[in-house]
Amino acid sequence: MMVHPRDEIVRTLKTATNVLVITHIHPDGDALGSQIAMGNVLRSLGKNVFLYGEEPVSHLYRFLPGSTQVESVLPDVSGFDCAVALDCGDCSRLGTSMESLLAVHPFVVIDHHTGHKDFGDLRWIAPDRASTGEMVYDLSESLGAELSFETAYCLYAAIVSDTGSFKYSSTTADTFRIAGELLKKGVKPAEVSGKLFDNFTVKRLNLMRLVLDSLQLYASDRLAIIEAPRDFFVKTGTCQADAETFINYPRSLDTVKVAAFIKETESGLVSVSLRSKGTDYDVAQVAASFGGGGHRNAAGLKLGETSIAEVREKLLVKLLPLVTR
Repeated sequence: MMVHPRDEIVRTLKTATNVLVITHIHPDGDALGSQIAMGNVLRSLGKNVFLYGEEPVSHLYRFLPGSTQVESVLPDVSGFDCAVALDCGDCSRLGTSMESLLAVHPFVVIDHHTGHKDFGDLRWIAPDRASTGEMVYDLSESLGAELSFETAYCLYAAIVSDTGSFKYSSTTADTFRIAGELLKKGVKPAEVSGKLFDNFTVKRLNLMRLVLDSLQLYASDRLAIIEAPRDFFVKTGTCQADAETFINYPRSLDTVKVAAFIKETESGLVSVSLRSKGTDYDVAQVAASFGGGGHRNAAGLKLGETSIAEVREKLLVKLLPLVTR
């Protein structure tokens, strides 16, 4: 009988002593919530755990209990006998310390991205799961760990983040079952949603106003594109993290099937977030054609040595046929 990859990972983690827990660069709510929760689960089993992130935790997610445990200075990796990478579909998204991180063995990967680019020694890849948070919950059960309130809080935030408050098509009955179990630990949905979505500053609202003013509609309003050149962030005194959820606004238009958000990053790259509705519009394939990845309804990519205008034209070549076929 074939062994489930989760069971192999459970055996590996049970024998590990010093574990490095990481996620992708520019982590979102699912990535950070899963990372912190995984650290808590392993500590509850008596493991020594180090949580590493290339950048300090964004101000948008500092409400997560345990967020201060994520360190941005990587110690000597020779001291770890296991690494766990969460919510990372491509090793290049581990950041500038990628080679050092991948030097830790066994290297465990837990991810739910479609088109995952295989890396690591042990992989549990489940594109049918709505969030990595769900997978960490399952793993905690298999490990026999008792979830604390703080861990449940982080996992619930992870699930809510990646399901868009349970409204994306990836949401399943299992998603709600797990969410219900987390609520039994004392998590209050209104509190978590408030922290995740009702967190605007005046500066962030000004940024959103500029970004939404850039809205362009194509193909009988079936395709929407918004943009954020670097000077938008300078003018409003904001950062990239402040624009994280803006893609949801063009996507919310009733006629729109696919939405794209193109922005210039601090490092000079042009970043693109793609969102779609239903099963007919696979934006993960579009992202993959540019070297990016993600899910059928939520994907992204980054391009260097280019401009927003050039990226827009390249995207239109791919997206217009998608929404008009």
